[in-house]
Amino acid sequence: MEDIFRNYEETISRKHSIGFTPKYKEEFRTFVNETLFIAIAEKAFEKLHWDVVYKDDHSIEAKYKETSWMSNRWTEIITVHYNKGSISVKSESLGNEIWDNGKNSKRVKLFIYAYQETLKTFNMQALKDLEKEIEKKNNWDDYIIPETLPQPAPVKTPNITLPIIGGVCVSLIIGFLVACLSIKGLYFIGLFEFLVATALVFVMKYLIKFSNYTDLNKLLYLLGGMIVLTYVSNEYFQYEIILNTNNVERIGFWNFIQITFLHGFTINKVNLGWVGWIIIWIVQLGLTGIFVYFRLVSVLTKYAIERVPVEVVDFTFYLLIKDKSEEEIRTELSKKGWASVQHQNEAFEAIAGHQNVITLSRIK
Repeated sequence: MEDIFRNYEETISRKHSIGFTPKYKEEFRTFVNETLFIAIAEKAFEKLHWDVVYKDDHSIEAKYKETSWMSNRWTEIITVHYNKGSISVKSESLGNEIWDNGKNSKRVKLFIYAYQETLKTFNMQALKDLEKEIEKKNNWDDYIIPETLPQPAPVKTPNITLPIIGGVCVSLIIGFLVACLSIKGLYFIGLFEFLVATALVFVMKYLIKFSNYTDLNKLLYLLGGMIVLTYVSNEYFQYEIILNTNNVERIGFWNFIQITFLHGFTINKVNLGWVGWIIIWIVQLGLTGIFVYFRLVSVLTKYAIERVPVEVVDFTFYLLIKDKSEEEIRTELSKKGWASVQHQNEAFEAIAGHQNVITLSRIK
């Protein structure tokens, strides 16, 4: 952050906010149009060293990162919206705090000051030049259409068979490992769900790569089944381990579950009864499902982007900017060696992947 803004920040009077998501908002007016406003606001964010995570024709968002020797984490998201010269600036806390200690008000007031100081560096001619520059950039007017594109890899037909087989195998293996740890009393709620989700998606990442299968909805169904199989097999493996370790006569898995229910779920020496088991199973499935969803989206996004050369993505996006239809884009790609429908679909998926990166970065 530049010294001028650091010095001003020290003079700001904090206004504390309390709530399940503390936030602070202020409004001001500007004489520039929305195109210029977004450009100058972005420059202001850059001077403050805040991370811009999103922008469109009327709004821009950035996150403030708190840096310490222990960790770096985003603590506030600042959203700025333009409406006919009226500007609303809102800072919202990230995380679990209910009191912001006045930090949101500081972010809002500091941004307003940074914007106004940045605007002062432009005279009328400079503003006109900036607007022309932005329009050229948004329209990709300086883009040079390549004569050739990197040729695609051999066509690899997507096949869900490998993810299914691999998913079943890894679910059973993880279920066995969880059972071994649970028997020894080493199960920690929250941590294990995260580790199970991480392991499932880690293996699925390679299964996706080898099978070239990227249908998110079907993969989510598959991973949902893998989660259920992991925890059901966990219970069964616990049953088998207990019988073999203690040389007990087989009583049947269903009877084992009934006995488990009768004994109830105990946490910190408090027996919650059979209701405790229902709650813990819901927590296990729910937490693992949430962790799996976000990690899978991240894995698919990365794979979709990496398998298509940057030059192809840029060319496809340029055609979209120029309002070409899907059929026209496919024709242009075919002319440059991307004739396969599968390869063309991968180019479109890569662009969607870049959009997903923006969406993930905006998550509060």
